[in-house]
Amino acid sequence: MQMGKQTDFFERHLAAGARIVDFGGWDMPLHYGSQLDEHHAVRNGAGVFDVSHMTVVDVAGADSRNWLRRLLANDVGRLSSPGKGLYSCMLNPAGGVIDDLIVYRRRGSGYRVIVNAATRDTDLEWMQATAADFDVAINERSDLAMLAVQGPAAREKVAPLLPEGLGKEALQLGTFESLDHDDVFVARTGYTGEDGWEILLEPAAARKLWDALIAAGVQPCGLGARDTLRLEAGLNLYGQDMDTQTSPLVSNLGWTVCWEPGDRDFIGRKALEEQREKELSHRLVGLVLEDRGVIRTGQRVVTDAGDGRVTSGGFSPTLECSIALARVPADAGEHCEVEIRSNLKPARVVRPPFVKQGQRQV
Repeated sequence: MQMGKQTDFFERHLAAGARIVDFGGWDMPLHYGSQLDEHHAVRNGAGVFDVSHMTVVDVAGADSRNWLRRLLANDVGRLSSPGKGLYSCMLNPAGGVIDDLIVYRRRGSGYRVIVNAATRDTDLEWMQATAADFDVAINERSDLAMLAVQGPAAREKVAPLLPEGLGKEALQLGTFESLDHDDVFVARTGYTGEDGWEILLEPAAARKLWDALIAAGVQPCGLGARDTLRLEAGLNLYGQDMDTQTSPLVSNLGWTVCWEPGDRDFIGRKALEEQREKELSHRLVGLVLEDRGVIRTGQRVVTDAGDGRVTSGGFSPTLECSIALARVPADAGEHCEVEIRSNLKPARVVRPPFVKQGQRQV
């Protein structure tokens, strides 16, 4: 069997009994025995995810700010000081989403960008192509490992274990703020709807931190729990809830587009302005199934305004029912039906998130 790429934690995953699956060319843990237990551990305590497959790109050079203001739909000009971060989409000229990412301002003229693993090659090619007329250096940091520690108890569990005694300083971080100290980077971000940190370290220090977290009772978590957690949080998954054929405006991501100042000519702006001038034909909504069954990606959604399609679906361990994100006609009402195994099952249209910091929102 052909092996995929492996992170610096691969042997630890195997030793912990992980079920390994392919994810974007990487051999990654799906779960360590119980996806359900891992999900609840993050909602109620703390869990740690190996996210070293994510692509980390450092940007330097005199034109870094100007290039990123051109590249991204959100505006890095809003990052008022080093350490601040924001979420954005990177668009093509037609307004389609090439990828979604987080960018942090660093000291001097530098920035750190973290993009998805499955889109690495496309992202780097697009970045290089759009940077041709700018004084920027784009450096992929494949020498770093990355852990996400998430849950209401995550920060208090991690703080005493951070290298260089950085715990106290890290506890002062606000949401979407980062701490950058030599080879230790801590950001108060995540993909679960819970509080926590995403931490970049050199591999030996990262493995040491992993071992210390497990010893402190933090639950190792795989891709399965990560997906159910992000779905409950109403967080989009690239390639399902948005892609190059859909814009942020029909992906519940209009809030990530920074329209002001009006003369910032970011890639895709003209196409988005044309969309905004018209009434959007579709929108991305949440669905809660009101019958037995499980909503799956790709299923048909029947509404009073026409058909839609499930973009992400599954069982919600927190709500104990099936939920989904779906792209439906813009005029769809509050009730719809989902076609599950040739049967139409009633569902309710809601506004995500379904769960926020452990609390039911629908």
